[in-house]
Amino acid sequence: MPRQPAKTLWYDRPWYVFLEFCVEDSTDVKVDIEDHLVVFSCKNADGVEMYNEINLYARVNSKDSQQKRSDRSITCFIRKWKEKVAWPRLTKENIKPVWLFVDFDNWRDWEGDEEAEMAMTEQYAEVSLRLLHFYLGLSSEIAASQDPKQ
Repeated sequence: MPRQPAKTLWYDRPWYVFLEFCVEDSTDVKVDIEDHLVVFSCKNADGVEMYNEINLYARVNSKDSQQKRSDRSITCFIRKWKEKVAWPRLTKENIKPVWLFVDFDNWRDWEGDEEAEMAMTEQYAEVSLRLLHFYLGLSSEIAASQDPKQ
């Protein structure tokens, strides 16, 4: 029986690259993650063998990578060898296979986000401090109003 590639979604994060092989009710799932290569195979609900081989854009840490199977797909969490380095594409070759798609629901440009993240953290700290002051101020007013000595 001939093999066919599984529709594959991917997105990039600072420490990981995520792959999702979209195969419902998969069986005989095998994912082999090597330093520069991912090989995926399984059978779908109709017994058709699915097979993908991906030469990765950059080296990964195969020992710190994992996969998780659900009823709808197999998701791989592939640890980057060089963290905080954006991948412009998933594949080593600058060509996109017809079965490979960017997962725009999960994609976000995280490069340069450190400043925005720091600003959000500072804003959160400021709001938290205001709430704390408000709460402490309100608590002391309530305590004063309930003091029987007054």
